[in-house]
Amino acid sequence: MGLFEELAAGNEKLAVIGLGYVGLPIAAAFARKLNVIGFDVNRQKIKAYQDGMDLTGEIGDEAVRHCGVDFTSDRDQLAGVRCYIVAVPTPVKSGNVPDLEAVQKASRLVAERLTPGSLVVYESTVYPGVTEEVCIPILEEASGLTCGRDFKVGYSPERINPGDKVHRLENIMKIVSGNDEEALETVASLYELIVEAGVHRAESIKVAEAAKVIENAQRDINIAFMNELSMLFHEMDIDTNAVLRAAGTKWNFLPFRPGLVGGHCISIDPYYLTYKAEDSGYHSRIILAGRQINDGMGKYIAQNMIKMMVKQQMDLRNTRIGIFGLAFKENCSDIRNSKVMDILNELSEYGITPLVADPYVDAATAYQEYGVELTDPAHLVDLNIAVVAVAHESFRAMSFNQVQQLYSHTQPKIMFDIKGIYDRHMYEQSGFLYWSL
Repeated sequence: MGLFEELAAGNEKLAVIGLGYVGLPIAAAFARKLNVIGFDVNRQKIKAYQDGMDLTGEIGDEAVRHCGVDFTSDRDQLAGVRCYIVAVPTPVKSGNVPDLEAVQKASRLVAERLTPGSLVVYESTVYPGVTEEVCIPILEEASGLTCGRDFKVGYSPERINPGDKVHRLENIMKIVSGNDEEALETVASLYELIVEAGVHRAESIKVAEAAKVIENAQRDINIAFMNELSMLFHEMDIDTNAVLRAAGTKWNFLPFRPGLVGGHCISIDPYYLTYKAEDSGYHSRIILAGRQINDGMGKYIAQNMIKMMVKQQMDLRNTRIGIFGLAFKENCSDIRNSKVMDILNELSEYGITPLVADPYVDAATAYQEYGVELTDPAHLVDLNIAVVAVAHESFRAMSFNQVQQLYSHTQPKIMFDIKGIYDRHMYEQSGFLYWSL
């Protein structure tokens, strides 16, 4: 029997390397069909999973408790494994240069245990060429084996959307690729076990790598256009959301909206593409321009807040500001690369320390990651300015009367509704100074 047949028969184990927002759902999904080892170097994370706690919020505590994954940080438990899925993070370093350290370390970890007939599949987001030019050489050097002859390699980019309860691993078509036809078919058969939407067989590993990075680059550019329009319309005293509602009546108008663009994917992946472009002798213009706009939106929002406070002759140091939301997107606990921090950092330049609340985010994680002490939402009262930075459902559900109760009795009452989730006219008619992208 081939490797896939051995896995399906329960004679072989599949190991998922890296158990974050991507790796955990993959491991849990495969564990419904195969024998799965879930490996991560973070012992605290492994302990939490063993205790049935989902630190990612992606599948839930109940699913973690009953998923059947053998969670471990013990490298010796990987002995004898012939099928690996690598799902470690790929952030950027200073200067927005790709940081491949985690994927390189994971490759060495796997290579030291690689045996003939093995398959290694990468899910980490990378620029085109990383799998074949960076990862495979590590696998070959550390194992003494030859790719194609002794072992196979595939690439299947993650497409998980953190916090999205509709578009899940199971119902998003999976892109698969391999170093040869045999590898491609094995990788395709693997993912067909868990992905109901099916798989798309890419022509090459580089095609699959490129497809992933352009998905997020496309969204980034479209949101950057909306953000630029928002800044333009503010100068023209035009309500951006009103413009978008009007333009949206045409069937082919794309429904993108302005906002903060953070997270581990959409604000990172374009830099992987532009890095490879520079390496290939091409200087990106549109992609980098979009990144520059989106990276500056937190500072832009904070500066508009300062301007409004100065116009209202408010004492900056004694103004009570409440920030609603720290996650990088709505209904999600993920705070990686949250652009809300750009607002906080800019305000700190003026000696302003707002109160920050986010019912979705773990307080210990927020403090460990950013040094931010989260406040109980119930304690956000007597405010002068409320900044609804993240459109969590619980914030959307707040009535106008509930919002009014957040403020002190002094005037003015200022609302920074960044995503425009509230009724602008209602607030302005009630005497609020209302600002939105």
